[in-house]
Amino acid sequence: MGKIISKEEAGELQELKKAGKKLVLCHGVFDLVHPGHIIHFQEAKKLGDILIVSVTAEKYVRKGPGRPYFNDEMRMKFLEAISCIDYVMLSENDTVDDIVKAVEPDLYVKGKEYARPEDDITGKIQDEAELVRRHGGEVAYTKGQVFSSTRLINRGLPALSPDVKEFMEVFHQSYTMEDIKKYAELMADLKVLVVGDVIMDEYIFCNVQGLMSKDMGYSARYQGMEQYLGGSLAVARHLASFSDNVTLMSVVGREEAFHSRILDELGNKMRVDLTYSNGFQTIVKKRYVTLNEKREEVNKIFAVNNLPTPMVIEEEAMDKFKAGLDANVSSYDVVLVCDFGHGLVDREVMEILQAKAKFLAVNCQTNSSNYGKNLITKYRRADVFALDQRELSLAFSEYQGEERESLLRLSDHFGSGGWLTQGAKGATAVTEGTLKSCPAFTLKVKDTIGAGDAFFALASLMAAVGAPIEAGAFMGNVAGALASNIMGNKEAVEKINVLKYAATLLNI
Repeated sequence: MGKIISKEEAGELQELKKAGKKLVLCHGVFDLVHPGHIIHFQEAKKLGDILIVSVTAEKYVRKGPGRPYFNDEMRMKFLEAISCIDYVMLSENDTVDDIVKAVEPDLYVKGKEYARPEDDITGKIQDEAELVRRHGGEVAYTKGQVFSSTRLINRGLPALSPDVKEFMEVFHQSYTMEDIKKYAELMADLKVLVVGDVIMDEYIFCNVQGLMSKDMGYSARYQGMEQYLGGSLAVARHLASFSDNVTLMSVVGREEAFHSRILDELGNKMRVDLTYSNGFQTIVKKRYVTLNEKREEVNKIFAVNNLPTPMVIEEEAMDKFKAGLDANVSSYDVVLVCDFGHGLVDREVMEILQAKAKFLAVNCQTNSSNYGKNLITKYRRADVFALDQRELSLAFSEYQGEERESLLRLSDHFGSGGWLTQGAKGATAVTEGTLKSCPAFTLKVKDTIGAGDAFFALASLMAAVGAPIEAGAFMGNVAGALASNIMGNKEAVEKINVLKYAATLLNI
């Protein structure tokens, strides 16, 4: 048995245990081995006889895009070269559970920075400790000097782009991870309402073979199809990771398969208050895409939707939806309107929201079906807003108008702050006549669909709990960076991942 062992080979460690040897386990990402790690391992080894060190496999590392900096093989080789370590293992899980079950250590050793449960962003350390005890072990903490692989990588290696590094050097002087955690804790108590169009996103994966021999269209080979919850469903799912009390209100068609899908995926996370329409079909947007597997990047070829012409929901369903909205909207702490311009948010719905919402966050989107007709300036009130560059240019369509002046005009229109999302350039926050830019935290993307919705969801919650607008831009960009590395709206941006990535960036 070599020094790098599999979980199957770990069974042989039990023979050493039976022979009276005390097994000690350390676990982490260990992205860049530094003096603090060496001291930690040496102290851990003194507590027993056999030291096993496990590393989290890269697909389960939650420190954000581009992490770990070093791959699984390289990180295990770093550890293999350290003389006080007897065995190295790879944990293919987002916790250490698989390794604990395989090794059954006498001692599970963590650094002193993990000794206080309230400092644990993941909330997993106590669960790990309980699992260790169930397998007959105990938990101990080393006392050596604490260094940070993340900080060393951020400062010494090209893990962060120069503009992100420069931004974080300034930002972390005003905001600490304790501040971010405090805001996240406040979000949990918010009563949140999401109002907006329900959209089912279908991705049809295909391999483009070339142009048709007799026509001007593409010829492609079908590979498969996936369906995701999009539109207001995606926004609500992001929010449900942060707030314990989220409600979604919308109108959908009578398609039973869609109802089952929505309730199965969201029913245990939030309250889903849907009005069913007999004449309106649930919106389905089909995107024909190719997947660059080498770069894990999605390229859109063609899109088809089932939007009606005109985009109007029948009166009976809308009356029922409006009655429910009018009766309940004022009971929520914050209302997010996801206005995709597909018929749900008409003039009367807008009036109810603007008149009765305690805190109103507005996202009014432009797309090919409503181009030039769904402008954010149709709202007279927003306590906070988010839009992209194209939507801003349509709202203030002067030929030679500057973007920054248009954003200031929009802020003045509402008398509130908000954000302009700018793709690879990041986002700009505006408040009280002041603009502050926040760069994009990753340029490595899988799919940008849904990134803006994730930004809107988290930035709005930040504003709702009293965070400054620039702090909302930071957290919105964190959420957007994570969402841009998820296929479509296949998954929600999870709280634990957002906090760990924020901690990575703030560790500068």
